[in-house]
Amino acid sequence: MERVEANRRDFLRWLAVAGAGLAAAGIAPASFAQEAAAAGSDVVVVLGATVVDGTDAPPLPDAAVVLVGDRIAWAGPAAHLPPHAGVRVVDGRGRYLVPGLWDLHTHGLDYETIFPPLYLANGVTGIREMWGYAENRAARDKIVRGELAGPRVVMGSSIVDGPVSMLGPPVTQVTTAAQGRAAVRTAEAEGADFVKVYSYLGAEAFAGVAAECRRAGLPFAGHWPYRVPQPAASEAGQSSFEHLFGVPAYTSAHRDEILATLAATPFDPANPRSFFAMARDLDRRATLTYSPWRAREFFGGLVRDGTRLTPTLVVNKVMCSPADAFAHDRRLKYVPGAVRDTWAAQLQTRTPVTPAEITQQDAYFRAQVELVGAAHRAGIGLLAGTDCLNPYVFPGFSLHDELAHLVDAGLSPHRALQVATRDAAAFVGRGATAGTITPGKVADLVLLDANPLADIRAVRRIDTVVAAGRVYDRAALDRMLAGVEAAAGAGANARSTRLPVHSCC
Repeated sequence: MERVEANRRDFLRWLAVAGAGLAAAGIAPASFAQEAAAAGSDVVVVLGATVVDGTDAPPLPDAAVVLVGDRIAWAGPAAHLPPHAGVRVVDGRGRYLVPGLWDLHTHGLDYETIFPPLYLANGVTGIREMWGYAENRAARDKIVRGELAGPRVVMGSSIVDGPVSMLGPPVTQVTTAAQGRAAVRTAEAEGADFVKVYSYLGAEAFAGVAAECRRAGLPFAGHWPYRVPQPAASEAGQSSFEHLFGVPAYTSAHRDEILATLAATPFDPANPRSFFAMARDLDRRATLTYSPWRAREFFGGLVRDGTRLTPTLVVNKVMCSPADAFAHDRRLKYVPGAVRDTWAAQLQTRTPVTPAEITQQDAYFRAQVELVGAAHRAGIGLLAGTDCLNPYVFPGFSLHDELAHLVDAGLSPHRALQVATRDAAAFVGRGATAGTITPGKVADLVLLDANPLADIRAVRRIDTVVAAGRVYDRAALDRMLAGVEAAAGAGANARSTRLPVHSCC
């Protein structure tokens, strides 16, 4: 035992000398090594893998990545590593090591026995939760305190919408600029990382939200508020638009007629969803009249403002498919029965039925994929998000599907991977501490059995996940999935006082 500890101390002393990467991250290598030794921090070496680090650097074969506690301490060729007896070694030979993935449009964190473990089991070590309320803030806090295994969480505010809304409680409904400002102050007091705006938010209230967010230094993001021109919302600082809502309209040769129809149609308090259904159909028809000139104009403004698009193609695919298209998905075993029943009921009225409708909606989805490719080529930053908790959109699993859709849209596998790692962390303000395999950053990693740069679907072939320095090997991940399946089968539902499904789309 004494010899093991001596070897460990020798290895940490080597890190104190070799840790130039730590120094570049603002961490004194000698102090880091001394503190790690004193604290008895776990030392883990992922050895022999090809490292795809999330930067623009080429893959590094036969590499070593050293983790101390919850940080990456060193990364480089395995041949440069000194003897490392006394530390834990994860065998990466023949495998590929990538940064932990981020899903930047999620719901349902408060299904504590279902959603957090599904993220980790699928290599998703960070999420942006798009609807903040007491239950999922409590789940986030449990993760932070180490009481619940789950991803890092960037938490949104309560959804801020207009006096007419498609949503039920806990949505925050505002009419005036003063009410919009007050909603932001409440979000700030509740510890939200950003403010979520929604479809029926009026122009006056939107202006109040935007102004107060600037004062507070809080980002705001969400749906396109239909009463605010999308370029104006972008210019006012909306950091992302979700689901491609409005993008087909603004890139259509018939843009002005479509926008005029939207502007002339009131929101119906007796049937709030009717406007949304009309707007979605107008978007579908707009894809038939795509204008490269209009697209250059619109995309250029988003690029100038730094506004991102979160296509959520996985949920769009479900909504463009027949209601039973995913009814036998093998991943349903991880979903509580009450949620499955609600999904099936929702889709009966929202998806195509006749052969003509099915053909029409399939063409619409393919047009959305092409639109994402055009946005990417125009230089717009994309975010990888799934909108899980919507029908047949599964925590963790569906992010893998979203990355495949992004590749179908024209991104290279390498770019798609960066979208869900480096770019995601930077977007949520954590680029200095997460998103790449770089010394000094958090130890969030995924070890894959195949090369994601050759086929992005390799992100599904997970051998090991490291989250905040904690190592989950394949056996641990399988136990995690078995636990979720058992919880789902037992009807696990964290929301005993609310509807079994609570998502924003």
